[in-house]
Amino acid sequence: MAAYMRSMICLVAIERHILANRGRYIIVEPKRYVRGLRRNPVRVLFPEDGTDKTPKATAQTRPAGQHVRMEKDVRDAATESEAVKARSTLQSAVKDGHIGGSKNHIDGLRFERAFLGDKRLGRVVSVARSRTFREHQGKILLEGRRLICDALDAGATPQMMFFSSADRLRELPLDKLKRATLIKVKFEDIKIWSDLVAPQGVIAIFSRPDPSRMDFANRGHSVPLSLICDNIRDPGNLGTILRCAAAAGCHNVLLTKGCVDAWEPKVLRAAMGAHFRLPIIPSLSWDDIESHLPKAVTVHVADTSYGHEITRETEDSQVNASHKTSKAGDYGWVSTRPNRRNMRHEDSDSDSDSDSDCEFEGLDLPRVDMRLYHDTWAQSPSAVVVGGETQGLSLEAVQLAEKTAGHRLYIPIVPDVDSLNSAMATSILLFEGRKQLLKVMQTSGRKWKQQFS
Repeated sequence: MAAYMRSMICLVAIERHILANRGRYIIVEPKRYVRGLRRNPVRVLFPEDGTDKTPKATAQTRPAGQHVRMEKDVRDAATESEAVKARSTLQSAVKDGHIGGSKNHIDGLRFERAFLGDKRLGRVVSVARSRTFREHQGKILLEGRRLICDALDAGATPQMMFFSSADRLRELPLDKLKRATLIKVKFEDIKIWSDLVAPQGVIAIFSRPDPSRMDFANRGHSVPLSLICDNIRDPGNLGTILRCAAAAGCHNVLLTKGCVDAWEPKVLRAAMGAHFRLPIIPSLSWDDIESHLPKAVTVHVADTSYGHEITRETEDSQVNASHKTSKAGDYGWVSTRPNRRNMRHEDSDSDSDSDSDCEFEGLDLPRVDMRLYHDTWAQSPSAVVVGGETQGLSLEAVQLAEKTAGHRLYIPIVPDVDSLNSAMATSILLFEGRKQLLKVMQTSGRKWKQQFS
């Protein structure tokens, strides 16, 4: 006991000496591990139930080393549990298609999710807008639920479909999409590549339809009336004309090589599904056009102005009609730039007041009688040729009308008013022709409709 007291006195003396000289020395005190044994155990939060539980064992009953090992084991168990859950979540995501590029199913139909940086949509849309690509690759681009449904109902073959949500895909007939590649993309991506102000979230690539293999719903309501579009170069006009032709129940529509592509996106939007309601045959020469018409057809041309050959009946209805000198430039229904390879010229050395007069001097135009649009002209299978507003009719169109004993169909308008829009004039002529043909069919039967088909 005496020895213990002496040691404690010495220790106190040493500490006082150190405190006295603290300003001159750097003191390094040893760690006291004894205090660590007296601390309370660390609380562990278990990830399974998230409750706060304190181990039953305390420092008084377990050594310090065993307590540290128990804490490490609990931490390792929690980490392993989180890893197992992460692996399970990853496998479930891959299985359900939540990982980019993996496959999924909607109502039994498998589709793909576009992965990050997927450029298929932009690449396909950009090339499908090219007429060269459409003609060489035989593919067309359709956008919107109604247009795609019309194409599927008519028997068109889908190749690739981009959609933004499962609800958009379910709006389409899923049984007709089994052979197509379905890709789910973000709506923002479709909005970037869409031409519409309010995109519907679905874009499709189809094989270019073959009119001979399509199932047109309006076939039973058609009349023996064909429409020939000559040099229609405005997409909006052509789309509206096709829509009028489908509404009037035309048998088919023939497009010359000077027309805008019928499968251009602007034409498709203006036509409102007319491409899938009647046969449309594009890029035809005049020899090919004759082969697509029956032998007994009568071809009429839409006249946009009056000339020196106006009949007395037309003259009575147009009191203010003026009679000008006969030359090719006076005929609004003939192109101001005819095809020189098909023109018949006469030698003439006379000078004219303008270059245009000199260009058409001596032109032998076909003689085609004029007739008002509401007069009788559609009494047998007929065809109507409508020219573009800029180029007008080709000389070959007028020659074909002369060959088949057709007429120049004239729509009278009030003086000092420009000619009608080509789409408006087409609608007037087609519905008048339909009315006349239906009237004849009711009295004489449907024999030429069968021959026309």
